[in-house]
Amino acid sequence: MKKKDITILLVDDEPDILEIVRYNLTAEGYTIETAENGLEAIAQAKKVKPQLIIMDVMMPKMDGIEACEKIRNIPELSETVITFLTARGEDYSQMAGFEAGADDYITKPIKPKVLVSKVKALLRRFKEEEEDENIKLGNLTINREEYKIVLGKEEMVLPRKEFELLALLASKPGKVFKREDILDSIWGNEVIVGGRTIDVHIRKLREKIGDDKFKTVKGVGYKFVL
Repeated sequence: MKKKDITILLVDDEPDILEIVRYNLTAEGYTIETAENGLEAIAQAKKVKPQLIIMDVMMPKMDGIEACEKIRNIPELSETVITFLTARGEDYSQMAGFEAGADDYITKPIKPKVLVSKVKALLRRFKEEEEDENIKLGNLTINREEYKIVLGKEEMVLPRKEFELLALLASKPGKVFKREDILDSIWGNEVIVGGRTIDVHIRKLREKIGDDKFKTVKGVGYKFVL
């Protein structure tokens, strides 16, 4: 699913926050819709059927917790990812949000780059559910569900990050994946890692899958070669 086909619903009663978040996510290529309270959020969610809802907790007319509970009872929105915006230290809001059916929460204030990374991580769950579990390329089969590969007649179980990196590159043979996109997709916000981490994992994959399957594009990134 391309970014332009992903709809994100932003819900907040503060216009400044709506504008900042909308600007940064629109710049990433997502389709953005907005609402200013829980009642509007429910109506908009029914209308646009977003893949992700980013919603404030404290709002007039209907707060985010109640709106989340009601959205979770709408069958056609059962796959929508919901994350709350919460002020730092609002532990009660976070717990209540999870109980209401939220998938995650984002703590305010948040830097734009961190916000974008967080959104990508949240949407990754949605994309993974839609992807075929198996990738078959020649004599290589990648089974996403079981985290294993079959090369020829040999079955291998790779360490998680090596597997995810292989699956990413092999998902689009010939496409050059930029180093920053690889880091964001595979490591996200888990830890702070550098480009050297990718190089080490690629080296290990070359040893196991074949040196000729991975091409380095100097100054850009890597691609999987059939």
